[in-house]
Amino acid sequence: MFLLLPFDSLIVNLLGISLTVLFTLLLVFIIVPAIFGVSFGIRKLYMKTLLKIFAWATLRMERGAKEKNHQLYKPYTNGIIAKDPTSLEEEIKEIRRSGSSKALDNTPEFELSDIFYFCRKGMETIMDDEVTKRFSAEELESWNLLSRTNYNFQYISLRLTVLWGLGVLIRYCFLLPLRIALAFTGISLLVVGTTVVGYLPNGRFKEFMSKHVHLMCYRICVRALTAIITYHDRENRPRNGGICVANHTSPIDVIILASDGYYAMVGQVHGGLMGVIQRAMVKACPHVWFERSEVKDRHLVAKRLTEHVQDKSKLPILIFPEGTCINNTSVMMFKKGSFEIGATVYPVAIKYDPQFGDAFWNSSKYGMVTYLLQMMTSWAIVCSVWYLPPMTREADEDAVQFANRVKSAIARQGGLVDLLWDGGLKREKVKDTFKEEQQKLYSKMIVGNHEDRSRS
Repeated sequence: MFLLLPFDSLIVNLLGISLTVLFTLLLVFIIVPAIFGVSFGIRKLYMKTLLKIFAWATLRMERGAKEKNHQLYKPYTNGIIAKDPTSLEEEIKEIRRSGSSKALDNTPEFELSDIFYFCRKGMETIMDDEVTKRFSAEELESWNLLSRTNYNFQYISLRLTVLWGLGVLIRYCFLLPLRIALAFTGISLLVVGTTVVGYLPNGRFKEFMSKHVHLMCYRICVRALTAIITYHDRENRPRNGGICVANHTSPIDVIILASDGYYAMVGQVHGGLMGVIQRAMVKACPHVWFERSEVKDRHLVAKRLTEHVQDKSKLPILIFPEGTCINNTSVMMFKKGSFEIGATVYPVAIKYDPQFGDAFWNSSKYGMVTYLLQMMTSWAIVCSVWYLPPMTREADEDAVQFANRVKSAIARQGGLVDLLWDGGLKREKVKDTFKEEQQKLYSKMIVGNHEDRSRS
């Protein structure tokens, strides 16, 4: 046997006491509140303190730049070109009027000046593309002591540099290990808890246990991100037999919503750790998982979803119709599949505050591990969630029109830009149908004018 020296014994005792104190603090202040869904207000106090520090850091950066005659970069949040929401016909009519005194109805079918409209639109798109910039991180006007969120990050003063260095130590040496421990605890409890619940006989008790195991574990995972979430209009939360649709910024959108509600998830079957979690979850709750070969079969997917929502005893399905992550400045085209099955839709708007950490996942630039590391080394994840009144498809509208109506409601409530573009443009080229649509609009204007003159 090895004999411990007095000094070694002291270190072991101190380490044991430290671990005991740490575990007790985690249990009392994080895990137990997560079980009962309560908060002591520590995270909100932490957020207010950070805001004061960020304000001071930004003022100090601006003052230092002014003293050194450095011009600070100011992001154009609304774009660099002022665009008027006018139609193609109106703009071409204006161009023709500015070049000639003749009215549009008296002009030939085509005028050379018409090309200026398309040239200007092309230049505007090159200079201020409203689509591509939705797939990159939002630039902040203030500095939150994270070097990856502001182009003005540079040496300004010793005090500011020391403050930034202190922030790095806090985030990587204290917050990161704590958050990893919480995430491991939440995921482990989710796998073990749902597996045990899966062996219970079907009935109300199993549903009750499954719901509270899911809520507890997701709330622990939310605390692993130091997420500060404000939920609005909870009376509109999704109900059984419906579909919950939300704008999509990050994979953590699922955790944000599932920590306040009980949902059936929809997704593709994965391997590895994710596969273990999926197999455990489906034992306790009727989630809808698809094999890789089934995902591309739209009819099979629609059939499975329809069967789920027709059973009013089953949980609401959680779906993100954009199909990809957008940087939380806009909402892009909703895929129509979720809106074809005739279920009640419960729209949800999610808006993140990038001051404390950018939740957007640029999947074409960062892998999942790198992204999660960024999330866990950010100051916090702060967001607001609005539950909108339920919406149903009207008799005179198709699935696309219904999807656009829901999308507009989400964009309006979340203060996001409503775009008609497909989020799939992140990885794909513009479809020919988009180009043909502009050609059809122009030809329709010309042919329509010609037909009107022929009748007269």
